[in-house]
Amino acid sequence: MGAEPELQGDVVLLTGMSGGGKSVAMHALEDAGYFCVDNLPAELLLDFLQLEQQRGERRVAIAVDVRSAGSLPLMLPLLKDLRARGVSVRSVFLDASDEALMRRFSETRRPHPLRGDRAQDGSEDSHRLLLDAIQLERELLGGLKAESTVIDTSQLRPAQLRAWLGDLVGPNAGSKLTLVFESFAFKHGVPSDADFVFDVRVLPNPYYDRELRPLTGRDAPVAAYLAAQPEVGLMMGQIAGFLSRWLPNFAADQRSYLTVAIGCTGGQHRSVYLVEMLARQFSHHGHVLKRHRELDAR
Repeated sequence: MGAEPELQGDVVLLTGMSGGGKSVAMHALEDAGYFCVDNLPAELLLDFLQLEQQRGERRVAIAVDVRSAGSLPLMLPLLKDLRARGVSVRSVFLDASDEALMRRFSETRRPHPLRGDRAQDGSEDSHRLLLDAIQLERELLGGLKAESTVIDTSQLRPAQLRAWLGDLVGPNAGSKLTLVFESFAFKHGVPSDADFVFDVRVLPNPYYDRELRPLTGRDAPVAAYLAAQPEVGLMMGQIAGFLSRWLPNFAADQRSYLTVAIGCTGGQHRSVYLVEMLARQFSHHGHVLKRHRELDAR
């Protein structure tokens, strides 16, 4: 038997929950210069990439979802094979809470691909069938999610998703571990894509200063206020120390993406400030991203 043909290229595998934002993400990838193919069966993936390589180098994005349930078990071995053959593959999983997914299906009145019916009548039975379909989909896609970079779209506007995805697969995204610092408000829920969550609600709150209340943690007066608080420096030093100790281990484990979520009450002052400072402190790490979930949504 002859040797397997060499493959090269830059491939994004886009997967995730139905209703998670795949259409928005595919349009964003097209705008970023990717050639996009929706729902390509796993059996055709290698042949497709070989054909693309013959046509010349271009970045490829392939969307895979539960509609290809029959070929999903083949996808994980294929990903490992592609990476072993030198193909740069970044798998991105778009997730959302059950509540967000059910709301989206209810608003659009589109059927879930695993339900088999065509309407959402709003009845209790209809909601139960939809929830059961979502849970089954989570089980079917669990293996791919475990191997992917996860983006929680539960509270993201389309513009946010496009921006976050652009940061993730853009020209500055290399093979090294991508470190993401994300601020959020606990009152709006913890991001489901977070690998580590730090609660900074115990720190002094600029919200109670009338002059600082309308500002954010990116503004100089708020930053000066927080920098003067010993507890803030102690908390930031402990978070930084933890990350400095364990980041090499995550990189050695070939993790491609690590999200550090920092939350306060409103996601406006304390968490934003710490994200800004930590991103600056770890800028030497390589590919470092900042996200402010609540501020970016404004």
